[in-house]
Amino acid sequence: MTLEQIIKTGIAPAMALLPAGMDSQRARVMLLAIGLQESRFEHRRQLVGSPPRPIGPAKSFWQAEQGGGMVHGVRLHDKSRAPAATLYAARGVVANDAAIWNAIEQDDVLAAGLARLLLWTDPKPLPAVEDEASAWQLYLRTWRPGAWERGNAQQRADLRAKWARNHAQARAALEVAA
Repeated sequence: MTLEQIIKTGIAPAMALLPAGMDSQRARVMLLAIGLQESRFEHRRQLVGSPPRPIGPAKSFWQAEQGGGMVHGVRLHDKSRAPAATLYAARGVVANDAAIWNAIEQDDVLAAGLARLLLWTDPKPLPAVEDEASAWQLYLRTWRPGAWERGNAQQRADLRAKWARNHAQARAALEVAA
């Protein structure tokens, strides 16, 4: 899926279902960069094994696990619980972890909305659009990527470089869309 397509069919409709003020260029660049980092907007199910197969524990373009922040955490967090409930109702999804996790595999609007709500639960403000380093720190705090936690120095350097490229691509996509 192209970045233009995910903005049009997933992110923009999700933002319309969330509280006023949640939609911003800062939010959109984060959603695009995270989606690029996690799945390149190509895989709605985490690839694992050799050869890689879509059987991993994470679903959606933003790669959320059933017990993780985007599914379980957003549903229960004081700051996101009410807007998440509105989002579930609008998308016809029962508000339990299993139903949400199963729905986000194909419902890009729900997944984008939950990804935005996860970012909203972070106590720090969203980084400026051009602040790639702070965006990286926000990604690490909220997504807690296992590849970073388990990675050696070279793997971490590769992930960090991948983020810089993805963040630049996300910024460029938003400039084109503006």
